[in-house]
Amino acid sequence: MLSDSVKAAPALRSREDAAAAALLAPSAAAGEGAHPSTADFDAWFAGRAAAGRYQVRQIPFGALRGWSFEEGTGNLRHETGRFFSVEGLHVALEHDWYQPILHQPEVGVLGLLAKRFGGELHFLMQAKMEPGNPNLVQLSPTVQATYSNYTRVHRGKGTRYLEYFVGNRRGRVLADALQSELGWWFYRKSNRNMVVEVTDEVAVHEDYRWVTLAQLGELMRRDLLLAMDTRSVLSCLPVPRRERGALLTDVELLSWLTEMRSRRHPSARLVPLARTPGWRVGDSSIGHEDGRCFRVVAVSVEADRREVSRWTQPLLEPPGQGVAGFLSRTIDGVRHVLVHARVEPGLVHTVELGPTAQWTPGDHARLTGQDEPPFLDALLTADPARIRYEAVHSEEGGRFRNADSRYLVVEADETQAPLDPPPGYQWVTPGQLTWLLRHGHYVTMEARTLMAGLNLGSVR
Repeated sequence: MLSDSVKAAPALRSREDAAAAALLAPSAAAGEGAHPSTADFDAWFAGRAAAGRYQVRQIPFGALRGWSFEEGTGNLRHETGRFFSVEGLHVALEHDWYQPILHQPEVGVLGLLAKRFGGELHFLMQAKMEPGNPNLVQLSPTVQATYSNYTRVHRGKGTRYLEYFVGNRRGRVLADALQSELGWWFYRKSNRNMVVEVTDEVAVHEDYRWVTLAQLGELMRRDLLLAMDTRSVLSCLPVPRRERGALLTDVELLSWLTEMRSRRHPSARLVPLARTPGWRVGDSSIGHEDGRCFRVVAVSVEADRREVSRWTQPLLEPPGQGVAGFLSRTIDGVRHVLVHARVEPGLVHTVELGPTAQWTPGDHARLTGQDEPPFLDALLTADPARIRYEAVHSEEGGRFRNADSRYLVVEADETQAPLDPPPGYQWVTPGQLTWLLRHGHYVTMEARTLMAGLNLGSVR
């Protein structure tokens, strides 16, 4: 018998939670599932979109309530010092540039609740209004909340289902990783992306609905339906993949990315908004003097189904629709996608794996001095028969106004995408990206959107 001073060593468990990944396979093929049919979903979603009273209108900065330009710096801040601020950024790479950027030094929660019905996993999705969404209401995760919001700085209602994702939460964690937000427009912003499976009964509010992975795969092909945060969490699912190999080993891939980060490490530092050359603060917008870049505007919002029914806030608005896509090739029977080691000044590590080509009006030219990135033409002029995935998705509507991009996965040939790509580009498998997404700050938001399509079987 062991004495009190000698304790038995705890039993070791496998480092891989294979059961968690296995749970997802039947869900992805589950079709309609127990809750509900896709036709029922459409009727429910249309009803939730029509149930709220929503109004968003642009206002002058002087009409903002609780927001003001800080004396001395010119930064646009909330009176609580919370939520986010609009500040300046100075970046030095091949050349210097300045720009406004959103600074929100807190970690939000993006949580997706999972539960089995009839042996198949379903996910609790939320029909949520965000003021910057082109169509206002989109399908969001179970929980989508900044730290300021879920600690109720706004003095509004609490965040539903938050108890499953913070504190002494209940349930089994299937995925949990810090991921970056948009590195052009956010300064070192991260969100905790979580998927938690529960077995107990969940009281479902009328703005929420259980949906299978197969249904989400179908919905992923529709324009302006799945919110950015939904796509981010879905990309982190531990989807099982059977890949016989890859052009690079995992160690070689990590070494290559580390090399890219070592070589391309721009200086990016916050500066006062009042000292950002080329940018002008007007009565109703902050914009660049050449008119080609994004601008910052102010809006007044009425939304009777949100935690707070009326508020005002700044939003960042790009000048037009962007494009982001993967070129794909099947190499020795295994799908590979061409990733770009993308420099974005607001990323924590500056460089993450992004789409083959990504273009937003005004942004690419500031970084490189070129109007278009390599491989963009191969995406835009692709034979329709080679397009494996295509949809328009918007970015986070709580901070960005009418910010949407056309997302594509295109099957390429040797002339469009050689196996020996230019510096800064590399062929990787979806399985390798899924592995990296178990960790934080390796894959950009735009690439995660494309990965969500691959995870859900939306990419054919």
